[in-house]
Amino acid sequence: MSKPYVVGIDIGGTNTVFGIVDARGTVLASSSIKTRKHADINDYISELHVELSKLIETNEAEGKIAGIGIGAPNANYFTGMISDGVNLPWPTPIPLADLISEKFGLPVAITNDANAAAIGEMTYGAARGMKDFIMITLGTGVGSGIVVNGQMVYGHDGFAGELGHVIMKRHNGRLCGCGRTGCLEAYASATGVARTAREFLDARTGEQSLLRNIDIDSITSKDVFDAAVAGDKLAKDVFEFTGEILGEALADFISFSSPEAIILFGGLTKSGDLLMKPVKEAMDKNTMAVFRGKVKLLISELKESDAAVLGASALGWEAKTAADIQRNK
Repeated sequence: MSKPYVVGIDIGGTNTVFGIVDARGTVLASSSIKTRKHADINDYISELHVELSKLIETNEAEGKIAGIGIGAPNANYFTGMISDGVNLPWPTPIPLADLISEKFGLPVAITNDANAAAIGEMTYGAARGMKDFIMITLGTGVGSGIVVNGQMVYGHDGFAGELGHVIMKRHNGRLCGCGRTGCLEAYASATGVARTAREFLDARTGEQSLLRNIDIDSITSKDVFDAAVAGDKLAKDVFEFTGEILGEALADFISFSSPEAIILFGGLTKSGDLLMKPVKEAMDKNTMAVFRGKVKLLISELKESDAAVLGASALGWEAKTAADIQRNK
């Protein structure tokens, strides 16, 4: 029987979202489970199997799934392992691709969650038709997917492209979740925006701000955005600071791969010109002359809820092809 569908799975630190996707990139149906519900990886996979099987049955897709693709933190495309998954509740390394393949009886491919989003953008979004682009995901952290000559850059070990961990502050930089200091992620993520707001509030004690009405340890990037929209100068300065650092980083990334476009994805992009204006200005100011004016700065065209699932689903087709080649040897 023909198998016209694949499954895309996006594993996040809080939720795991999965969907059934057809060959045209339409998400036919999707659902989710809590990633942190189970401390044991096998219990997690069992729940995923139960809930995904329900979704497949409800959509009359039994026997029609060609493969499964997965986007997950620190997932290695070459080995199928998750290594150093600091935001996941299970001890690592985990041979996740093999475990899920065994449970479902289907070929499985896995990659970093930001790479999966980039693949989704290249297949279905703003990067359609592009052979060279960089995708930057601005969420709790800063992720990236780099495509050169139509191919995802994985490096020799599968972990290439961690642009969120390029050092932006060499001296007295903020501690990052990776254990180093001064990483872009510590400044240009949603978490980084909140940290900047707290620093500004501490340093500018005599300045009025709407953010002073919120418990300082509870401030979120959304709080900073709301205050900035209301005209709060300190909150606006937070976005100016964040955008400048991100724009400087993007200028350096341009020198690395000369992309046709840099595509920004994630919750912070909803800040609009508050963030994008200083990003663009800093990028243009710091880009080498030979590259200046050649690189488009774009916002993702994919719905945030679909991007990683769609990208992971493209890996599902890759998994099927690889399995077919292996079978025919």
